[in-house]
Order: sequence, then C-alpha cells, then structure tokens
Amino acid sequence: MSPKELYNVLNAVVPLYFSMLLAYSSIKHFKLFTADQCSGINRFVAIFAIPLLSFNFISRINPFHMHFLFLAADSLSKLFVLLLLLFWSHLFKNGSLDWSITLFSIATLPNTLVMGIPLLKSMYGDEQEDLMIQLVVMQSIIWYTVLLFLFEFRSARNSLMEKRSSNSVKEERGVSEEELVHVVVANYSLAENEIQRSQFVTKVSPELEEEEEDNEEKFPGIEELSKQQAGVCESSVQVFSREDEIMREEHEKSQIGRLSVLLILRLVCHKLIRNLNFYASVLGISWALISSRWNVKKPLMMENSITILSNAGLGMAMFSLGLFMAMQPSIIACGKRLAAYGMIIRFIAGPAFMALSSVLLGIRGTTLKVSIVQAALPQGIVPFVFAKEYDLHPEMLSTAVIFGMIVSLPVTILYYMALGS
Repeated sequence: MSPKELYNVLNAVVPLYFSMLLAYSSIKHFKLFTADQCSGINRFVAIFAIPLLSFNFISRINPFHMHFLFLAADSLSKLFVLLLLLFWSHLFKNGSLDWSITLFSIATLPNTLVMGIPLLKSMYGDEQEDLMIQLVVMQSIIWYTVLLFLFEFRSARNSLMEKRSSNSVKEERGVSEEELVHVVVANYSLAENEIQRSQFVTKVSPELEEEEEDNEEKFPGIEELSKQQAGVCESSVQVFSREDEIMREEHEKSQIGRLSVLLILRLVCHKLIRNLNFYASVLGISWALISSRWNVKKPLMMENSITILSNAGLGMAMFSLGLFMAMQPSIIACGKRLAAYGMIIRFIAGPAFMALSSVLLGIRGTTLKVSIVQAALPQGIVPFVFAKEYDLHPEMLSTAVIFGMIVSLPVTILYYMALGS
C-alpha cells in the first residue's frame, strides 16, 4: 500500500472514529449526557437516521445491473456457515442451538452500511459502493429475517421444553394417567366377574361345589390356567392402551409442530413490521426499480429532505455507537477467552468462508478482494440488538461490536495490503 492509498483510507474512516471517540469521551470523561439523553439520541438514530441513510443509498442503485454472482457468493458463504453450525448443534454432544445462532451472527453479519461503504470506496474506488449497497439490501431483507426466525424458533423450542418438564413426574413413572386408568378398570372388571361367578355358583346348590371340587381334582392346572388367561388379558389391555397413547402423542406432536412453525412465522412478521430498516430497504429497492425502469427521478424537495437527515445518519450512527461503548461496564464484557474466539471468528473464519465461496463461483480480481475485505468488517449492530432483546449471549455480541470497532481498522488494512490494491 502506497502512502497515498493509506491516506485515502484514513481520510474515509478517521472521521467515523472521531465521532465514536467524541461520544465516548463525552460520557466517560466529561459526563455531558445522562442515560435518558443517550437513550433519546439512540432512538433518533434507530428511527430516523439509519433508515433514511439506508433508503438514500439503496434508492440510487440499478437493480437490473446487480452483481448477482457476488451476491450468490455472499449467500453461499452464509448458508454454508449456517448449515455447518446446525449440523454441529444436532449431531454433537457439545453442540448448541444457542451458540449456533450467536456464532452465525458473528461470522456472517458485518457492519456493511456504516463501515463498509466508506471503507471499500476509499480502498477500491467509487464503483464498489454499489456492491456494498447490494449487500445491505440482502442483509436487511433476507438475512436479518433468517436471524429473527432462528431466535423465534429457539424461544418456541424453549417454551415447549418447559411445558414438557412440568410433566416430568408422569414420565418418571413410565406410564401416563390415562394408561393407568385403562389398566385399573380392566383389572376391576375381571375381579368383579370372578366374584359374580363365585356367588352364582354358591347360590345354585352345594352339589355343584362338590362337583367343582371333583373337577379340580381331575384338572389340577385349571386355576393356574385361569390366572394365565387373566394375565394375558391384562397385558393385552396395557399393550393396546400404550399403542393408543403413542399414536395420540405422535398426532399431538405433529399438530404442535405445525402450530409452532405458524406461530414463529407470525412472530417474525410482527418483528419485521416494527423494523424500520426493513421498510427502508423495501421502499428503497422499490424506488430503485421504478427509477431504473422508467427513468423517474425523485422530486428535488424530496431528495433534499432525505439527504439532510441521511448525511447526518453516518456520523450519528458512529456517535450512538460511542455512547453505547461508554455506557458499558467493560469493553470486554464476555471475558478475554470468549472475546478472542469472537475476534477469530469475525476476522478470520468469516473472510475465509467468503473467500472459499467466491473462488468456488469463479469470482476473481478486484471483486474477490472486495468480497474478502468486506467480510472482515466489524460486527453489525442489528444482531446485537436482537441478541439483547432475546437475551442470548448479549455480552458476546456487545464485545464483538465494541472491541471489533477498535481492531477492525488495522485488520482491514492488513487484508488490503496482503491482497494488494
């Protein structure tokens, strides 16, 4: 990397880090903002700044000239990581769905909008902005939806497991209450029939008793045979009741499974309805389709209104991240060991999977370099928001966001130098 190229990279990213450090110092050293004021700033960024920034970028692309091979490589790398983690969680004893979701977030969902666009433009030229925007569209519409589905599936699974654990007393006994009722009723009926038969024989005449005694003497195994027949009846009742119970349980499980999937899909749709970034991405790509197809431009008044707030979006997003960093008790909230694992996954494993997918699909040259460097960007903020909402390793994602921002600049510069300009 020449001094001029390094200067161009620093010229693009130093202002972003300045905004972040300014917010961090205003809390840690000068106490300029209260917790409520920080919450208000973060809310402004989430509701207005980031969605308008996304819309402004996405609405400028041409959807009819998208780099579909590049997007396919990105999707293939994410699918490969997801399937590998799900395979690990199902077939290995130390596998975990919880950690699979967390590791998927860290490995495949970088901060493309805030960090990727200015950084990759400064490294590989203005034409790479379209590639980053296309990734933003894919993340917002597809991959954040997949992540939400995984979180909701985990919540539904945990709820079902809690319900099953409440029936642990019955499971320890080995039979259900209905099965016990069937067996008890069958035994009672057999016993009652025996009593009625003995009473009837007693009432008929005493001679029948003598005849019965003679028959018993002639056939000494008749009592044992009767007992065996009664035992066979009881066991057959138990077998049939157990089969009925198994069939009923399988039917209930299939119904619960279908209802769970529908409920999860409904909850995911509800989450997406409240996600303004999703609206911004859909409206942005819709406008881009209309504009590219019929050459329709946004009215100047509308363009300027969006531009004023979207221009502030990038700086405000970094400022909000600095406030978040300052309000955390520790930059490395999850511990040094997990932080090290997270950095390895974010900055080594993620780019490695992306490089493999790109090479497999025949991507070469500058596009290959861009695909690898963008996979080494710092952790995205949206996965941390989801992790905090669902209480799934939020300290791990918090460390990936904060510590990742600190180390991402030298790491991406190293990748840029290693791959060549």
